[in-house]
Amino acid sequence: MAESVTVARPYAEALFRVAKESGNLVSWAERVAVFAQVAGNSEVNAAIGDPNVAAPQLVELFKAAYTSGNAAVDAESSNFIQLLSDNNRLGLLPEIAALFEQYKRAEEGTKQAEIISAFPIDDQQVKALIPQLEAVFKTKLETTVAIDPKLIGGIKVIVGDQMLDVSVRGKLDAMATALNH
Repeated sequence: MAESVTVARPYAEALFRVAKESGNLVSWAERVAVFAQVAGNSEVNAAIGDPNVAAPQLVELFKAAYTSGNAAVDAESSNFIQLLSDNNRLGLLPEIAALFEQYKRAEEGTKQAEIISAFPIDDQQVKALIPQLEAVFKTKLETTVAIDPKLIGGIKVIVGDQMLDVSVRGKLDAMATALNH
């Protein structure tokens, strides 16, 4: 995993520079996310690793898969896919997309936050919670929500390497640690 991210990094950085210079960060983020989704498909992934599938076939496969749900592939996107194909790097598209999204968020001053709740929370509750979390973490946040009944109650929020644990499980664990020492 770490090795693939290391190999993917120069492609993601170059793509980010091109997207930033052209003012198309959002557009490129969408395109590279779709390409990553295509590359993540098990059948496509098998084709990428198959020596019997020629590079031009892979490029056409990506173009066709992209076009099926979107507009036609533009010249820049086609060149990007061709470059990755020429260098046998199509399989790195998920890593390239993740890194690109990381760079985009850093440019926009946002971070990804994972809200883990003991119970399902609706969109209104999340929207009400975001300003409070942004004040705590001192950054703009994009959130995802997950459910973990083991928390018993409350929430746990993870932003990068920081964690805010206001769950019942977290408080019980803290009490157990305090009592044991």
